[in-house]
Amino acid sequence: MRSSVSPRPRPSIAVVLGLALAATWRPASAAGQGPGSLTERYRETAGRLIGAALADEAGWEKLEYLTTRIGHRLSGSEGLERAIAWAAERMRAEGLDVTLQPVMVPHWVRGEESARVTGPVERRMSILGLGNSVGTPPEGIEAPVVVVESFEELEAMPRAEVEGKIVLFAVEWEGYGRTVRYRSGGASAAARKGAVAALVRSATGSSLYTPHTGAMNYADDAPRIPAAAVTVEDALWMRRMAEAGETVTVRLSMEAEMLDDAPSANVIAEIRGSELPDEVVVMGGHFDSWDVGQGAHDDGAACIAAWHALTLIHELGLRPRRTLRVVLWTNEENGLRGGQAYRDSLGPDVSSHVAAIEMDGGNERPVGFGFTLPNVDGDGPHPGQEAGMETLGEIGRLLDGIEAGQIMSGGGGADIGPLMRDGVPGLALRTVGEHYFDWHHTDADTIDKVRPIDFRKAVAMLAVMGYALADMPGQLDEIGG
Repeated sequence: MRSSVSPRPRPSIAVVLGLALAATWRPASAAGQGPGSLTERYRETAGRLIGAALADEAGWEKLEYLTTRIGHRLSGSEGLERAIAWAAERMRAEGLDVTLQPVMVPHWVRGEESARVTGPVERRMSILGLGNSVGTPPEGIEAPVVVVESFEELEAMPRAEVEGKIVLFAVEWEGYGRTVRYRSGGASAAARKGAVAALVRSATGSSLYTPHTGAMNYADDAPRIPAAAVTVEDALWMRRMAEAGETVTVRLSMEAEMLDDAPSANVIAEIRGSELPDEVVVMGGHFDSWDVGQGAHDDGAACIAAWHALTLIHELGLRPRRTLRVVLWTNEENGLRGGQAYRDSLGPDVSSHVAAIEMDGGNERPVGFGFTLPNVDGDGPHPGQEAGMETLGEIGRLLDGIEAGQIMSGGGGADIGPLMRDGVPGLALRTVGEHYFDWHHTDADTIDKVRPIDFRKAVAMLAVMGYALADMPGQLDEIGG
C-alpha cells in the first residue's frame, strides 16, 4: 500500500545550489533579460533567497509546531489565540517588527453532532455541521428527506412536498465556485419552502467518506434551520434511493450555537523600507482554520511560508526600498473580519499599498502567480493589465528553475479583496491544485498532506516576489497604467 505521508529529508547542498542556480540563470539574450530588466537586477538576490529557502529547516519546523502542537484554529477558539501569541513571540525573537491589530470575530461553536438514517434501513451517517449554523432542538430532528439536485428543482416543488422535511442538495460537482453556493445558501432556500433542516453534499469532487464543512449564511427573509454537510457517498446513496421510489428518514442532532463576538487579532510583521517606508507591499494568508483537521493546507502552510520568507530576507540582511509586510489575517473562514479590519485601519486612502499577495489555495506543487490590476474606474480588464503581467514576468523568470515562474491572469484572495476593491494590485500564489479540495475543510487537512519541497518552494516564491515588488524602481499600477 502506498503511503500518502511525505518524508521530510533536508535537500543536499548540491541539490540546493543546483536548483538555486537553475532558477536564476538565463542567457543574456533572452527576452526581458537585458541589462535594465528586473530579471537581471534581482538575479543575484533571488539566487540567495532561493538557496536559503530550499536549504532551510526552520520554516518547516514552525509549520510542524503550528499544525501538530496547536492544531485547528477556528475564530474565537483557544487554539487560534494560542497560535497568535506564539507567532508574535517567535517573530519578535527573529528580529522582526511585530504588531497585533485587534479584531472582534464571530465565535461559533460546533458542539456535539450526529446523524442517523432511521428508515427504510438504520445506519449512522458521517456529517459536519456547516459553520454559522444553528443547532437542532435538544431532542433532535427526525424527518423524511427530500432530494433535489439544484435550486431550480427545489423552487419548482410545491411547498406541501417540502414542508416539515429535511432537504438534501445532492448536487453534481461542478468545481468549487459553482458547487459551494449550495453550502452557503441552501439552508435559507430550503427554509423558504418550510423545510426543518438542510443537508448538503460536501463541496468536493473526490471522497473517502469524508464530510467537508465550511461557512453558510442565513438570508433575512427565511427562518434559520440547521444545516450540515454529508459525504459524497451518502448524498449519492440518498439520491439513488429517491430515484428508486424509497423515502429515506434521517434523525439529525446538532448542538451548534453562535456566541458573542470574541477578541482576536491580525498578526503583522514587517521590514521597514530603506528609502520609501510609507509605501507597502503586503503578503500573507489567514491564520484561522475550521475546527477540524490541523488547518495545514488551509491556510497554515501559506501563513508560515509568507512569515518565513520575511524571516529569510531579514536574516540575509536584505532591506528593500519599500516596507515589506506580512499579515496573518484572522477570521477569513466565517466572517472576513481580519481582512476588512486591516483595510479599515488604512483610512480612506490605500495608495500607500503598491501590491498585495495572498496565498490561500493550499500548498501543493506551486507553479507561479496569478495577477489582477483592478479596474476601479470601469468595466472589464484594467488597460494596464497586460503591461503589469509583462513586468511580473521579468520577476517570474527568476523562479523558472524551480518551475514556479508562471505569471497568469487572475490574482487576489478573500483577505486582500478589500484592498483590491480600492485599486491595489493583487497577486495569488498558484499551485497545480490537483488534490486541494480532497482535503479542504476536513479532518484530513493535516501536515502529512504537505510535501516539504513544495512548502520550501512557496517560501522561495514569496521571498523573491515580495522583495522584488518592494524594491523595484516603479510600481505595478504605474508601469501597467
